[in-house]
Amino acid sequence: MSNSSSFDRSISTDTQDGIDDDGIALSEFATALRPHAGKIAALSLAVGVIAYGISHLITPVFTARAVIVSPQQQQNSAAAALASLGALAGLAGGGAVKSPADQYVSVMQSVTVGNRVIDRFKLMDVYEAKFRMDALRTLGDNVRITPGKKDNLIAIEVDDTDPARAAQIANAYVDELRWVTKNLALTEAQQRRVFFQSQMEETKNALQTAQLAVQKTGFTAGALKSEPKAAAEVYARTKAEIAAAEVRLGALRKTLTDSAPEIQQQTAALASLRVQLSQFERPLEANSNQDYVSAYREFKYQEALFEIFAKQFELAKMDEARDGTLIQVLDPATPPERKSKPRRAAIAVASTVLAALAFTVFFAARELRRRRVAA
Repeated sequence: MSNSSSFDRSISTDTQDGIDDDGIALSEFATALRPHAGKIAALSLAVGVIAYGISHLITPVFTARAVIVSPQQQQNSAAAALASLGALAGLAGGGAVKSPADQYVSVMQSVTVGNRVIDRFKLMDVYEAKFRMDALRTLGDNVRITPGKKDNLIAIEVDDTDPARAAQIANAYVDELRWVTKNLALTEAQQRRVFFQSQMEETKNALQTAQLAVQKTGFTAGALKSEPKAAAEVYARTKAEIAAAEVRLGALRKTLTDSAPEIQQQTAALASLRVQLSQFERPLEANSNQDYVSAYREFKYQEALFEIFAKQFELAKMDEARDGTLIQVLDPATPPERKSKPRRAAIAVASTVLAALAFTVFFAARELRRRRVAA
């Protein structure tokens, strides 16, 4: 009975010692901090005040904001006409851009626009940049252009130490977007006009030559029985399809490799068309009638090609006369009245909290070390 009581007391003592050990660390920590609580609070508050004072030495930054309506992607008259030409429809491209807003954001973030803004506001001197690439990097850090996911709006935010200049730069991005879109539209239309004009002149000369060749052959009963008109129309359509397929394949090879499915598909289609053309060009009989059929086929081909180029030439002239994309400004940027950086109150609060944690750890560790040494 005595041994049992001694064993129970031993367990109770060990358990109590364990509880005391667990509670000693926390109690010792609190005891060690108690004499220094006022000092920690005072020092932390002093650090916060100092940080607040230092934040006044930081040059304030102002943020100006402009909002524009994302221009909608439009199909030009050339693409619309090509879509109606069957074999040449592929030249119109792969369709509209998935997100027009992303395209215009990329335009405003381009090096061309950045350089024009830098030269316009002499930002090389403002940013004290030795090289243009450094000024471009600083400008990119100070400008945020974000497209809206649902509202179809594009926001342009510019940070600058001068509120008036921040607003001017934000509005300048809108002006530069107008300039780029208008310039690109005219350049593209001019290139198409010059190209189709040259092709039309060449085809016109070839058409006149083919017409003279047809006139020299004359009409015979055998030529009429061979139905040259129908054969020539099929022949001309096939050659036009081959021309369109070759242009389409050349355009694809500029952006894709030969192993791409689009390249292989277009190559197979071109080979099939060439096989059909070779069948049409195979002589049917060795007499003068075949000369008439061949000449008539060439005449119809040049005639069809001339009509296509003439139509595209007129459409290119219309596109050239049009203005660029309409840019609508919802909220023009105005000089901000309040600074956006630095946030002095947030700096002071964060500094006070961090200082309090640091001083708490420091004084607690020092007091506990002193007590252990004294013990």
